[in-house]
Parts: sequence; structure tokens; C-alpha cells
Amino acid sequence: MNKKPVETIMGFVVLFVAVFFLLFAYRVSDLQVVKGYQLNARFLKVGGLNVGSDVRINGIKVGTVVNQKLNGDDYMADVTLSIADNVKLPIDSEASIVGDGLMGNKFIKLEPGKSKQYLQDGDTLTNTKDFKSLEDMVGEIIFMVTDNGK
Repeated sequence: MNKKPVETIMGFVVLFVAVFFLLFAYRVSDLQVVKGYQLNARFLKVGGLNVGSDVRINGIKVGTVVNQKLNGDDYMADVTLSIADNVKLPIDSEASIVGDGLMGNKFIKLEPGKSKQYLQDGDTLTNTKDFKSLEDMVGEIIFMVTDNGK
């Protein structure tokens, strides 16, 4: 078998381009964990929220979900968030779990409050809204329609 040097060089070029494309895709896709200070939040239902999910303010990624566990005392979901150091959140900020469209990934949406005091590393967000599934929303609509003002 007589291999030509051009085929070997082209093979290396193809491998180099593939590795470059993978690194580029990783950096552009914004999959990195945001490093910063940690906050805790407690939810009754997380509805498919995963470790690594985004934390966003006005659609811009400012953090990452780094841990979630079930509290054995009250069966609430304890979620730990890592928020970028340059983002200072007032203590009356609200955290809610929402989805990207009907079948999209879940993320935590933060709505900054108006307080002049800010959350510090290790603090807990007390103003939270649980995830509402499609079934929950349909049930609410049916309840409103069939309530007849009673």
C-alpha cells in the first residue's frame, strides 16, 4: 500500500478544522458555568430544571444553576445559583422558573427588586415562583371558566 503524503496532510487538516469547529461551537453556545457568588432559592416544583440551566435577567444569561437537592424536612427543592460578580441583586428580587417556549429548556428568570440592600454570597432568595406546567395552566383556565362568579 503506497500512501501519498498529500492524503496524510489533508487528513491532518480535516482533523484540525474539526477540533477548531468544536472549540468555536462550545465558546459561542455559552455553555460555560458562570463563576461568581452563590445564592440559594427554594421552590415547591422545579419542573425539569437541570444543573447547568441558565439564570437570566431580561433574557441575558447572568448565572448558572450549580446544584439542586430535595430538602428532607419539608420536601422543597433547594436550588443553588452561581451569579456573575458584576450583577448585584436587591434583596427583594424575584426568582421564577420558566421555559423557553412550549417544549423548551427550563431556566430561572430573575426580576430585580427596588431595595437598596443587596444579596450577598450564600443568601437565600425568599421571593420565588414555582414552575407552572401546561397542565396547571389549563386547569386554571378551566377553573376560571366554570367558576361562574361563585
